Amino acid sequence: MGYVAVKGGTHAIEESLKRMQFERVKSGKFLDVDTIEAGMRGLIDQVMSESSFYNEQLAALAIKQAEGNPEEAVFLLRAYRSTLPRKHYSLTVRPEKMRCERRISASFKDIPGGQILGASADYSHRMLDFELMDEKEDHVSSWLQAFNTEHETDDIQVTEERMPKVLDYLRREGLIPECPINSTEPDDVTRTSLTFPASRSEKLQILTRGQTGAVTSLAYAVIRGYGMVHPTVGELRVGHIPVYVDSPLQPSQDEEDAYFIGEIKVSEVEMLVPATVEKENGHKELQLAFGYGLCFGQNETKAIAMSILDKSLEGGNKSIPTQNEEFVLYHIDSVEATGFISHLKMPHYVTFQSKLNDVRKTRQNHSAQAEKE
Repeated sequence: MGYVAVKGGTHAIEESLKRMQFERVKSGKFLDVDTIEAGMRGLIDQVMSESSFYNEQLAALAIKQAEGNPEEAVFLLRAYRSTLPRKHYSLTVRPEKMRCERRISASFKDIPGGQILGASADYSHRMLDFELMDEKEDHVSSWLQAFNTEHETDDIQVTEERMPKVLDYLRREGLIPECPINSTEPDDVTRTSLTFPASRSEKLQILTRGQTGAVTSLAYAVIRGYGMVHPTVGELRVGHIPVYVDSPLQPSQDEEDAYFIGEIKVSEVEMLVPATVEKENGHKELQLAFGYGLCFGQNETKAIAMSILDKSLEGGNKSIPTQNEEFVLYHIDSVEATGFISHLKMPHYVTFQSKLNDVRKTRQNHSAQAEKE
């Protein structure tokens, strides 16, 4: 979306950009990209998720350029992403093979493999730590050395066999439905425009790219006023998933013959939702349904909110905003929403003058009518 204010406005725009650069460095200090990458993990994960672009270093660069504004950083990263060639498609990633750093269930106290609290602010007092204002490099080095010494014998590599899916336990009891594998090629909303009714792959892709605050707000609205009984986190995982690409010479879709290209850190949530189902003769039965959420990085609130909206959108009742896929999917996109709101700052001289003339004519007509009466 491009605008030029008026003829001769180029110089003013150039000066505005210089002023923005001045505001970023006017204190004489600046943030290194490495420093942002090391110390702003939460913001980097949010920007990567909303950009649907997994690169911590470039996310840190976008944050630096945007002066910490996540919406602008997402805009920058998506714009860069659109310039990149797409050379390969990975094999389907398998979250059950996640190397978990954190894994909890709010539904069961004892789960196979155990609860792993990992790194989380959930158990902190949420009080400002004023000691961080005087944090020094030698203090950090000393703390790290002590931490590593304390944990050098810990087995932090949890094997796959010890980390079964919690919901598989319920499936074996027949308490939640099985999920048959769908091998249909997923739609890609970055290459083709969204159409309605949207496919499941389109819904999940837009939800995981959605603006974190918007996704959270709408999920909260689902629980507060749009009919969903209190959901429960069946399992929340944070960890690294291996990514493979097929051999370009002998495609087989088999990981044993594919190339391992690295890992991505994700948050995954499987949400349990009580649902009342009408049976024959007017009888009602309480069942468990579930929603799914997965996004880049340690982005737990968004993954939980995504799983709630995933289940809500299955309702398909367009009279309920949070079940109306067009309402939800169009309004949670960070770039689309902020782009339209921000464009209101741009010149609308002609359209506003037209409206202003209409207002003046209306007032004149009313005055003339009042004089006749």
